[in-house]
This record gives sequence, C-alpha cells and structure tokens, in this order.
Amino acid sequence: MNFENLSIGIDIEDIERFKNKDEAFINRIFSPLEIKYCNSKPFPHQHFAARYCAKEAVFKALSAFNVQGIKFNKIEVFHNNKIPSIRFLSELDNQYETKLSLSHDKTKAIAYVIIKKKEKSGETK
Repeated sequence: MNFENLSIGIDIEDIERFKNKDEAFINRIFSPLEIKYCNSKPFPHQHFAARYCAKEAVFKALSAFNVQGIKFNKIEVFHNNKIPSIRFLSELDNQYETKLSLSHDKTKAIAYVIIKKKEKSGETK
C-alpha cells in the first residue's frame, strides 16, 4: 500500500477548557454552522471541544503535506447523514479528502482524521 498521499492526525482536549469561552474566541475558531450546532446542544462545550480537536487533528495531518497557515474557522465540521465530516472553506476542499471520527465523554474530547491528497486530473496511480 502506498501511503504517499495519506496522512493522519489526532488530538485530545479537556472539555473544561471550552466552558465559558468568550464570543470573540468562538467566532475566531468556529464557523457559523458549527456555532449554531454546538449551541443547540444541552452541553455546548463538549461539542465545541470535539470540533476543536478535529481542527487540530487536521492541522497535524496537513503538516505532512507542508500545508500551514490555515485559519481555524476555515476548517468546518458538519454532519453528512448524521456522520461528522470535514470540509475546507477554502481552495483546500478541492485538493484533499478527509475522514473524521469524533468522541467525547464528560471530561475529554478526541478526534482522529485521515486526509488523502486528491489526484489531479490526468494523473494515474
């Protein structure tokens, strides 16, 4: 198996860190869709923490492709048929495919991401 076009990232965070975050922080890190989703939950901080983990995991995975300087709120966690997924709110969305797994309990949130570089038109395996 060729892993040249694959990368992984993982992150774990204390959920407590995401309680009582100010609006400026929330808006800098999360997209409007993510904010709406998290705030619709009984314990929004758990969902903000999981999404933050996803973004950190994406940064780690993209570093294998020498991709840096992406803003947090340009990486969006959304649900596709109730399955959490990643989309890039930038040109990266046309360059990479992702798979995401999220989990949290009462104290920790974790995310695992696999990123695959998309083949350019005309390229063969």
